[in-house]
Amino acid sequence: MSRATVSSVNVRRPLLYVIVGAVLALAGSLVPASRPAAGGAAEPPAQAVPGVGAPSPAPCTEVEDSLRPGPLPPPGAMPVGSTMAAIAERGRLRAAVDQGKYRVGFRNPATGELEGFDIDVARAIAQAIFGDPDRIQFVVVDIADRASVVASGQADVTVNTFTVTCARQQVVSFSAPYLTATQRLLVPRGSGIREIEDLAGRTVCTSAGSVTVDVLRRTDGVRVVALPGIPDCVVELQAGRVQAVSSDDVVLAGLAAQDPQTEVVGRALDSARYAVAVPKGADDMVRFVNGVLERARADGSLEASRRAWLGEVLDPLPTIPPPAYRD
Repeated sequence: MSRATVSSVNVRRPLLYVIVGAVLALAGSLVPASRPAAGGAAEPPAQAVPGVGAPSPAPCTEVEDSLRPGPLPPPGAMPVGSTMAAIAERGRLRAAVDQGKYRVGFRNPATGELEGFDIDVARAIAQAIFGDPDRIQFVVVDIADRASVVASGQADVTVNTFTVTCARQQVVSFSAPYLTATQRLLVPRGSGIREIEDLAGRTVCTSAGSVTVDVLRRTDGVRVVALPGIPDCVVELQAGRVQAVSSDDVVLAGLAAQDPQTEVVGRALDSARYAVAVPKGADDMVRFVNGVLERARADGSLEASRRAWLGEVLDPLPTIPPPAYRD
């Protein structure tokens, strides 16, 4: 079976990202995806004013561990009535991904195929359901829509450098983390910027809906611009409209590898743990994905993918964290 093409893309995102050394252009037949209506945000809405409208939800205080995996059924034999059986009946897994993060989730300009570490994780889930990693429909989304695209039913999973947070767990359910990362800065070489404090009075760009926004806004004197995706920020950096881009080292290292006029600098501003998001309450799918990840850890395929995609651009490599389960 040939590789599945992207059949859904958010057209609010620019269709061309100019990154020195590579052009991540759309390939194949693309059909615009419906963007979730206002209110379908990546993070839960602000709490209501006490005494007005709906009661305020309980405060979100800590991240909970994921669900323990159960036995993996053979491909093509998903339990009757399960979330996985519904996906199997449709004939394809719908996976929300990115196409602009080099070596993590990106479109290979030579082949038109989506590739990278996150793409390998998504294909492993399709393999476990169908026995065929190509039975997959990639849904390309803005970072801010990673939760809402799953919550609204437009995708079955999100595999898109998606960090587990307490607030996001109110909207979607997460697998156990499959990779760690640290937040740093991408700057032009020779800029003199080495740490976040050097950006006082200057502008740094990051992706809307990401946890990096809050981290950056805690630094006095730094102006923060949030755009749909990190490639959009890189365009602003190259045009001189911002002086730095901040994101996870996994993402920034790929960008620096494409543009030799930039470099990754600074101490770790925060840490992140990437996990697969599924619809809230789909506990069977959470356990199934965790089973897929457990097997990938055990057979070495997750480690092999990590080294193949990230080993040439990051030293030290991000770690694959041991899973922790709540039951």
